[in-house]
Amino acid sequence: MTPVYGLAESSVGLAFPPLNRGPIIDRIRRDAFVRSGQAEPAKPGERDLRFVASGRPLPGHEIRIVDAAGNELGDRREGRVEFRGPSATAGYFNNPAATRALFHDAWLDTGDLGYTVEADLYVTGRIKDMIIRAGRNLHPAELEEAVGKIQGVRTGCVAVFASPDPSGGPERLVVMAETRAIRDDARAALRSEIAATTVDLLGVAPDDVVLAPPRTVLKTSSGKIRRAASRTLYQSGKIGARPRAVWWELARLRLRGAMPSLRRVGRAAGDVAFAGYAWAVYTILGLAVAALLLLLPRVDWRWRVARAAVRLLARLTGTVIAVDGLDRFPPGASIAVANHPSWIDPLALASEMPQRFHFVAAEVLEHQGINGFVLRRLGHQFVERHEREHGVADTDRLADLVRAGQSLVIFPEGRLARAPGLRPFHMGAFVVAARTGVPVTPVGIRGTRTILRPEHHFPRRGAIDIAVGEPIVPSGDSWTAAVELQHAVRSAVLVLSGESDVE
Repeated sequence: MTPVYGLAESSVGLAFPPLNRGPIIDRIRRDAFVRSGQAEPAKPGERDLRFVASGRPLPGHEIRIVDAAGNELGDRREGRVEFRGPSATAGYFNNPAATRALFHDAWLDTGDLGYTVEADLYVTGRIKDMIIRAGRNLHPAELEEAVGKIQGVRTGCVAVFASPDPSGGPERLVVMAETRAIRDDARAALRSEIAATTVDLLGVAPDDVVLAPPRTVLKTSSGKIRRAASRTLYQSGKIGARPRAVWWELARLRLRGAMPSLRRVGRAAGDVAFAGYAWAVYTILGLAVAALLLLLPRVDWRWRVARAAVRLLARLTGTVIAVDGLDRFPPGASIAVANHPSWIDPLALASEMPQRFHFVAAEVLEHQGINGFVLRRLGHQFVERHEREHGVADTDRLADLVRAGQSLVIFPEGRLARAPGLRPFHMGAFVVAARTGVPVTPVGIRGTRTILRPEHHFPRRGAIDIAVGEPIVPSGDSWTAAVELQHAVRSAVLVLSGESDVE
């Protein structure tokens, strides 16, 4: 068991004990603590309070305990817990006033109370939940737990809070406890036992003991007692009021959320209808193209058919493909290198790039039924990305094609990835360029991941932007020249594609 301390404002983690130490529980003198905030160790037999050590600040973080004036306190003095560190939030979204209240200089106020002992933090409660009564600082959690153990009280359904006195006197101490008891004598006995428990623990009697029906004490979704909300309920005088029927509450909530729900359902139905339509159009055009590719004898005729089909697919699905810098592709043999956010990238490029370019695809695609057939008939090249010997042979083969005047389109990231970001580039394209001396043109693709994310089969509406950069000529034919070329091209693709760098 490892007790720790964290809060959302510090990315959940802030203090952690040494591994394998186990829990440390501090016994302190109750009377001294509630009167002065001094956490003095209790002697055997003394009335005590017990708090658990939550560990020490994580590396790079600092915790301090301050009084109401912001002065730092020493060990075993209760005060506000503040911290600073690299995981601290920058503040509240669009709420500068709340952000200013959150920070004291560079320190962030956690809203918790606690003390330290030899760098270990002991959290004692929430500032907003503390009750000040007759000069004593009372924490409700211990009393709530004790009252919850009384026979007849529902465990975990007790709220202790302070409520303003309507006559203008000091705050009143209120104990609200859920019970199923109905008889007057049973309820009177419960009130007496709760009052006695309060005096025994806190040294003061409660001003009001409220016996509430089940499901009255309000809680958060994680089961924590909502003391402030329970106080508001108490002050409204609605405790014990007969609740509306569950069916009525559900109907009211359904009616209130009907329009947003209908809009969401409409959008979802529209998305499903579009996806089905897009796949139907793709399938029909794909089968038609496959049939024509089988019949047409010349590669350039097949390319024209394929390009026309892709453009028709884009038009029928409302997909706008915008290209910038198409004139930057150099004449003659060259290599184009692009990022690869979706499997529809080759379709988008094929609809706009010069016909002399042929794609280089993974060898596994060559044997994928109709897709492999289409790629083969269009003259695309296949390479092995995993076996070194095959990879070397494929590099030699691609270099021979480039020397013969063939232009290639290569996706050097290799496999698709669902998460955004530009991944490391394989070296094959750049080794071929260095050996043959041809320029490499960087290409950035945006929008295809939105239309069809890898590992998904649900196309969505969207637009595609293709940006072509300036060609980059290798500085030589060595491995070092290939590495330099790879770095330069990858940097250009990063800018053109707008992807983050995950390397």
